[in-house]
Amino acid sequence: MGDIFDKVVSEQDVFKKILSKLPGFKGYFERSDRRAVDKMLRELISDHYQKQWSRLSAIQRDLVNAGKIELLDDVETASIKLRTFIDKVKTAAYGYAGFFDAVKIKEDDLAQVYQYDLTLLTLLDSVTAAIDNLEASIDTDGMPAAIRNLIQKAQDSLDAFDKRAELMKFGQ
Repeated sequence: MGDIFDKVVSEQDVFKKILSKLPGFKGYFERSDRRAVDKMLRELISDHYQKQWSRLSAIQRDLVNAGKIELLDDVETASIKLRTFIDKVKTAAYGYAGFFDAVKIKEDDLAQVYQYDLTLLTLLDSVTAAIDNLEASIDTDGMPAAIRNLIQKAQDSLDAFDKRAELMKFGQ
């Protein structure tokens, strides 16, 4: 994540760099940079989860084509959870409260926010592995367990984002 923040900071124009040297402006621009980083990170996360959701949609189509209709409800539960997660990530207000925002996030809460961001990326790996397992389990006795695992990983992603959003809104 440091790479994303460094990229945003390095792309500041000369005027912004000059203003950042003036007393009182530096903190404002750092918050602005954090908002840009938050936006970029959440776009990255939602794009990667979107790819996994598309894979899951393809699996659903394959199940329909193979006549395995009895599995669709459970797979759809996982799909809905992933779609809900993606929509929440895309549409939530960008974080690290600005100067005039009613809700402010404290500097020490940022470490926790970054930890949730890392958790979301780690959970992406878990969701990807769960979808890989689901694909490999088609036509096996392990299919119900693979579906349950995917549902849980999708729920874990939702829960982690909700906790992150709560921290952004209320702090510790």
